[in-house]
Amino acid sequence: MAVVHPSAGKWASYSTNIYISRQAPQPLGTVVFEEIEAKAKEKLKDYPGAFLFAAGNAGTNATYRANRKALDKFAIIPRMLVNATARTLETTIFGVTHSSPIFIAPIGVQGIFHGDAELASAAAAGKLGVPFIMSTAASRSIEEVAAANGNGHRWYQLYWPRTNDVTLSLISRAKANGFTALVVTLDTMSIGWRPHDLERAYMPFVHGVGIQVARSDPVFMARYGREPVHEHPDFPYDSEEKNRLFLAGDEKTKEGVFFGIEWRKECNSGLCRDWEDLKFLRDNWDGPLVLKGIQSALDAEKVLEYGVNGIIVSNHGTQILVLCALWLTLPLLIGGRQLDGAIPSVYALESVMKSTKVKEAQASGKLTVLFDSGIRTGPDIFKALALGAQAVLLGRPWVYGMVVGGEAGVEQVIQHTLADLDKTLGLSGHKSLSEIQGKGEEVITKLDFVP
Repeated sequence: MAVVHPSAGKWASYSTNIYISRQAPQPLGTVVFEEIEAKAKEKLKDYPGAFLFAAGNAGTNATYRANRKALDKFAIIPRMLVNATARTLETTIFGVTHSSPIFIAPIGVQGIFHGDAELASAAAAGKLGVPFIMSTAASRSIEEVAAANGNGHRWYQLYWPRTNDVTLSLISRAKANGFTALVVTLDTMSIGWRPHDLERAYMPFVHGVGIQVARSDPVFMARYGREPVHEHPDFPYDSEEKNRLFLAGDEKTKEGVFFGIEWRKECNSGLCRDWEDLKFLRDNWDGPLVLKGIQSALDAEKVLEYGVNGIIVSNHGTQILVLCALWLTLPLLIGGRQLDGAIPSVYALESVMKSTKVKEAQASGKLTVLFDSGIRTGPDIFKALALGAQAVLLGRPWVYGMVVGGEAGVEQVIQHTLADLDKTLGLSGHKSLSEIQGKGEEVITKLDFVP
């Protein structure tokens, strides 16, 4: 079993050190999600499309609001006179003991948020010992992200290409570069109804931004008689300027548009996969296989029939029975971006964990259950773990941190979120996550009102 990262156990002193320093946490100057979000909005004020690409949701924002309201309906039941002086946030996923239950969500096109893009978030995760999940829609290559992540634990999120040769190339590159688990996003046939993007016709992919995994792929590029390139799109990304350059005949811009269209043909061909197609990935990936977007207990049970090792309960996708390759659907893994009016993810988690089959599979180590959508604070993580998740994915908070402070901003968000979780664990009377994981009504209760 892997050695625990040395950062384990240090979060208890985080707030004390801030008080002693007499200085607000840096570089963000606050630990409040809404305040960091406001700073990110201000930072990107000249490029509102970029901010809304992270902050926006589907339709009327109903699913996004529901995710938060649903989490708020659960309340922690504190226990008293418990010696929780020494605490640990360790959790074991697929045989690896991690120092905390946080995974960095696979957010794509990070090059529109900060000039260092995925290299900043991958480096921050590696430094703090937090597992990093890379998106197929990244604005840096697989190889570059792996190098930035160093000795960190990393997984690769796949948007399933149309052809087997490109699929095999992507997952082979991931495996060769130390990505140990494959996360397959389950999604619909088309991008969600997103008014904020529609009103600006904002989609970086059409200018070749967010297709850097494709541009650096030897199999895909060989189709056009070209060598793979490890390019870094311009920052800041100015959609209107790109349109102007394209119309003016700028060769670099035209090339970006060309490959954006070609990658769309490969990864947004309209080809839907069904459950039987999972065999191809299972036969060609010898590490853990994880399906992201599960919302139904029936689907959670069904994965057990297909050699799947884990699920991520999330409503970026919705409860569907097909796997669709969709490059346009940016995997923010924050909830509410695809189907407006979908079930809150925490309710889906509660439902999934009522399944006897799922609980037995989890207990035996056959199935790992992770959660994302709406996680903002330590208490949010506590509630998800209490309902049965073994770890959570963190998305929007660190994206905003990166917008404001780059790699250091990502680090601060991870640090203060873990410190908040450690504080929550201790004040509720628990010494380890094993004391709350899956304990349900022993440690939380469902309110009959929204606070």
